[in-house]
Amino acid sequence: GPAPSSTIETIKLPKNTGGHSPPSVLQRSLPMENKRIVVKIGTSTLTYENGKMNLRRIDKLCRTLCDLQNGGRRIVLVTSGAIGVGMGKLGLPERPDDTAKKQALAAIGQCELMFAYDKFFGEYHQNVAQVLLTADVTSQPISRRNVENTFRELLDMNVIPIVNENDTVAVDELEGRNFGDNDTLSAIVASIINADVLMILTDIDGVYDKNPKAYPDAKRLSVIEKIDDEVRAMAGGAGSARGTGGMATKIRAAEIAGRANIPTYILSGEDPENLYRIFDGEDIGTVFMP
Repeated sequence: GPAPSSTIETIKLPKNTGGHSPPSVLQRSLPMENKRIVVKIGTSTLTYENGKMNLRRIDKLCRTLCDLQNGGRRIVLVTSGAIGVGMGKLGLPERPDDTAKKQALAAIGQCELMFAYDKFFGEYHQNVAQVLLTADVTSQPISRRNVENTFRELLDMNVIPIVNENDTVAVDELEGRNFGDNDTLSAIVASIINADVLMILTDIDGVYDKNPKAYPDAKRLSVIEKIDDEVRAMAGGAGSARGTGGMATKIRAAEIAGRANIPTYILSGEDPENLYRIFDGEDIGTVFMP
């Protein structure tokens, strides 16, 4: 039903939409400074095809997130990429099928990934923390409360938590069972910290009515009010060779976040400054309304 008037303060209409599409930016009544944002970034955005880190993009991402944090927002970053970075570090040409090898690569890559984040965030005087989670931790009340407390303290300390699945313990993501992937993880984190918005940065600039790689006339959907079978049918399988998530996992993440009354944006991570454009009310990406 319609949200109570106290929830929505102002709605900015996106620019250049011909005035017919619904607003893509919903501002809650709490002041912008208090916005809690979970940003999820995928392997395909963080790394080149060969698995090595895309330093230019990581630098831009870190700078943008620091700037949003400086402006009074509170950011949590959910990152993929440990296995991809581990592959790059060892010079492996392709992702192994063997789960134990993937776990070893994740352990190597996680170290390297945090080193890079610490360096780039450090250049902008922003402290970060590493939080590694498994699905069972968030489904048990006591451990879930511990996780909530940790996030709350970190955010109060003005620290940006950098979250990934703990691949040494949990092999679900590696084998394709639930948590399943960091899209799902990001939605669970958003609900744990009671976020205002979930932003999923990926290698496609939104949800289309059909596959834009195959059909040049595919149309981007600006707003999705309700996730139904038709929307699910638009999502194919996993996208890149280096990651585990396709559009289907992103739509599932939007459903989980929606149940916690959190809107989810899916937008291109090619230019991390797209995050600014969302806050400026531009009509980019796709927003799933809760």
